[in-house]
Amino acid sequence: MSYWLLKTEPEEFSWERLESEKKAQWTGVRNFEARNNIRKMTLGDFAFIFHTGQDRILMGIAKITSEPYIDPTAEKGDWAAIDLEAVKPLTRPVSLEEIRNTYTLNTMPLISRERLSVSPVTDAQAALLLKIAKTEI
Repeated sequence: MSYWLLKTEPEEFSWERLESEKKAQWTGVRNFEARNNIRKMTLGDFAFIFHTGQDRILMGIAKITSEPYIDPTAEKGDWAAIDLEAVKPLTRPVSLEEIRNTYTLNTMPLISRERLSVSPVTDAQAALLLKIAKTEI
C-alpha cells in the first residue's frame, strides 16, 4: 500500500464534495510528473486530499478504488485518471504552514514542488500526518 497527496481547488472539487458524493473520478491532471504518479497508484492505496488556493489545508483521506486508466476528459494526449472514494475527514485538518514547519513533512513534494498536483507521501510522512491530524485509517 502506498500513500499519495492529491491537491484540489475547493471551488472546483472540494473534500466536502467527495464526502457528499462518496466516489469520484480524479481526472483533468495535465502535468507529466503528476500523470506518472497517477500511473503508479494501485487499488487500495490511500490519498490525502489537500485544498489549495486560499485554504491550503489537508482535509481528508480517500481510498484509490481502481487501477489507473485513460483520462476520459482528455481530448488529446496520453493522460491518466483514477477512481477514489472518501474514507473520512481528518479529525484535525493540517495546514500548509504546519506541514512546512514540521520535520519530516517539510521534505514533501507539497513543499518543494508546490505546483505538483499529485505526489507520493512516504510511510513515515503518512504516519506523522495522521498523528498530527488525530486520525486513524
